[in-house]
Amino acid sequence: QVQLVESGGGLVQTGDSLRLSCTASRPILGAATMSWYRQSPGTERELVAAISRLGSINYADSVKGRFTISRDITRNTVYLQMNNLKPEDTAVYYCNARIQSSTQWGQGTQVTVSS
Repeated sequence: QVQLVESGGGLVQTGDSLRLSCTASRPILGAATMSWYRQSPGTERELVAAISRLGSINYADSVKGRFTISRDITRNTVYLQMNNLKPEDTAVYYCNARIQSSTQWGQGTQVTVSS
Protein backbone atom coordinates (compact mmCIF):
# COMPACT_ATOMS: atom_id res chain seq x y z
CA GLN A 1 0.00 0.00 0.00
CA VAL A 2 1.37 3.38 -0.95
CA GLN A 3 2.03 5.97 1.75
CA LEU A 4 1.45 9.67 1.11
CA VAL A 5 3.26 12.29 3.16
CA GLU A 6 2.19 15.93 2.98
CA SER A 7 4.23 18.92 4.05
CA GLY A 8 4.34 22.66 3.65
CA GLY A 9 1.38 23.84 5.69
CA GLY A 10 1.59 26.65 8.19
CA LEU A 11 0.25 29.95 9.47
CA VAL A 12 0.29 32.82 7.02
CA GLN A 13 -1.41 36.15 6.49
CA THR A 14 -3.98 37.10 3.89
CA GLY A 15 -2.32 37.52 0.52
CA ASP A 16 0.63 35.28 1.32
CA SER A 17 1.67 32.13 -0.53
CA LEU A 18 2.39 28.55 0.48
CA ARG A 19 3.46 25.46 -1.41
CA LEU A 20 2.25 22.08 -0.25
CA SER A 21 4.04 18.89 -1.20
CA CYS A 22 2.81 15.31 -1.24
CA THR A 23 5.37 12.56 -1.71
CA ALA A 24 4.36 8.99 -2.46
CA SER A 25 6.33 6.05 -1.13
CA ARG A 26 6.20 4.33 -4.50
CA PRO A 27 6.35 5.63 -8.11
CA ILE A 28 2.63 5.84 -8.77
CA LEU A 29 2.19 9.28 -10.30
CA GLY A 30 2.22 7.96 -13.85
CA ALA A 31 -0.67 5.66 -13.02
CA ALA A 32 -2.71 7.63 -10.48
CA THR A 33 -4.98 10.60 -10.32
CA MET A 34 -3.48 12.77 -7.63
CA SER A 35 -5.68 15.26 -5.85
CA TRP A 36 -5.66 17.80 -3.08
CA TYR A 37 -8.70 18.05 -0.83
CA ARG A 38 -9.36 20.27 2.13
CA GLN A 39 -11.61 20.18 5.14
CA SER A 40 -12.39 22.85 7.70
CA PRO A 41 -14.29 22.25 10.96
CA GLY A 42 -17.96 21.51 10.44
CA THR A 43 -17.68 21.10 6.68
CA GLU A 44 -17.32 18.21 4.30
CA ARG A 45 -14.03 17.43 2.65
CA GLU A 46 -13.92 19.18 -0.72
CA LEU A 47 -11.83 18.74 -3.83
CA VAL A 48 -9.39 21.58 -4.41
CA ALA A 49 -7.39 20.40 -7.41
CA ALA A 50 -6.59 17.22 -9.29
CA ILE A 51 -4.14 16.04 -11.91
CA SER A 52 -4.78 12.83 -13.81
CA ARG A 53 -2.20 10.28 -14.80
CA LEU A 54 -2.25 11.85 -18.29
CA GLY A 55 -1.76 15.34 -16.90
CA SER A 56 -5.28 16.70 -17.15
CA ILE A 57 -5.96 19.26 -14.44
CA ASN A 58 -9.07 20.64 -12.82
CA TYR A 59 -9.68 23.07 -9.97
CA ALA A 60 -12.45 24.05 -7.64
CA ASP A 61 -13.98 27.36 -8.72
CA SER A 62 -12.98 28.93 -5.41
CA VAL A 63 -9.26 28.49 -6.12
CA LYS A 64 -9.04 29.00 -9.88
CA GLY A 65 -6.43 31.61 -10.74
CA ARG A 66 -4.82 31.38 -7.29
CA PHE A 67 -3.79 27.73 -6.85
CA THR A 68 -1.69 25.58 -9.16
CA ILE A 69 -1.30 21.82 -8.99
CA SER A 70 1.79 20.25 -10.51
CA ARG A 71 3.78 17.07 -10.25
CA ASP A 72 7.33 15.81 -10.52
CA ILE A 73 7.11 12.18 -11.52
CA THR A 74 10.84 11.64 -10.95
CA ARG A 75 10.38 12.70 -7.30
CA ASN A 76 7.03 10.92 -6.81
CA THR A 77 5.74 14.30 -5.62
CA VAL A 78 2.68 16.42 -6.25
CA TYR A 79 2.61 20.10 -5.36
CA LEU A 80 -0.05 22.65 -4.64
CA GLN A 81 1.13 26.21 -5.06
CA MET A 82 -1.27 28.50 -3.25
CA ASN A 83 -1.08 32.22 -3.93
CA ASN A 84 -3.13 35.14 -2.66
CA LEU A 85 -4.37 33.09 0.27
CA LYS A 86 -7.59 34.10 1.98
CA PRO A 87 -8.97 33.31 5.45
CA GLU A 88 -11.55 31.01 3.83
CA ASP A 89 -8.68 28.84 2.59
CA THR A 90 -8.01 27.84 6.19
CA ALA A 91 -8.36 24.06 6.43
CA VAL A 92 -6.55 20.79 6.73
CA TYR A 93 -5.28 19.88 3.28
CA TYR A 94 -5.14 16.23 2.30
CA CYS A 95 -3.37 14.51 -0.54
CA ASN A 96 -5.23 11.72 -2.32
CA ALA A 97 -4.08 9.08 -4.76
CA ARG A 98 -6.56 7.09 -6.82
CA ILE A 99 -5.62 4.16 -9.03
CA GLN A 100 -8.67 2.43 -10.50
CA SER A 101 -10.75 1.49 -7.44
CA SER A 102 -7.97 1.98 -4.90
CA THR A 103 -7.75 5.21 -2.93
CA GLN A 104 -5.14 6.36 -0.43
CA TRP A 105 -5.08 9.46 1.76
CA GLY A 106 -2.27 11.32 3.41
CA GLN A 107 -2.39 12.44 7.03
CA GLY A 108 -3.14 16.07 6.18
CA THR A 109 -1.35 19.34 6.73
CA GLN A 110 -2.89 22.39 8.40
CA VAL A 111 -3.10 25.69 6.55
CA THR A 112 -4.22 28.71 8.54
CA VAL A 113 -4.67 32.10 6.95
CA SER A 114 -5.08 35.03 9.30
CA SER A 115 -6.93 38.18 8.29
